[in-house]
Amino acid sequence: MRVTIYPMIKNMYPFFCAMLSAVLAQALKPLYYYINHHEWRWSLVKASGGFPSSHSALVSALALSVGIQEHFSSTIFAVTCAMAVIVIYDAANVRYYSGQNIKITQQLIKDVQTKSDVKLEDPIYKIKLKDVLGHKWTECAGGIILGALIALIFHFGMKA
Repeated sequence: MRVTIYPMIKNMYPFFCAMLSAVLAQALKPLYYYINHHEWRWSLVKASGGFPSSHSALVSALALSVGIQEHFSSTIFAVTCAMAVIVIYDAANVRYYSGQNIKITQQLIKDVQTKSDVKLEDPIYKIKLKDVLGHKWTECAGGIILGALIALIFHFGMKA
């Protein structure tokens, strides 16, 4: 029994596009930071937030590659497109503003302790929370473009 890998890769092309897009987006974050700040921050490879959005890259690559493979009039394309809209909206709004709320709360705690004699001793006030959770819309746009490029490169590369 002869098993060929190419049909599996072709059938799973949306999955591979999505995963590659997310990994590439995470790998590009330290490079983008270096270009803007002239300093390497390798920890950004595993960080949430920043440019480009790996969430946006993943779902846009998935939706576009499903549309190409299954046709843009298919039900599965509608489902992946709707999921992409929800994920991108969540990354740019819900998660972004949650991060902003964390920054404000941390500053308020610091201000209360430094500008008054009140010392907040409860351990809850000492927890360091991650304040970069989501994305600005430009970061999401970068992820969308990256995801679309990966899906198109895969599509046209498989035809060659």
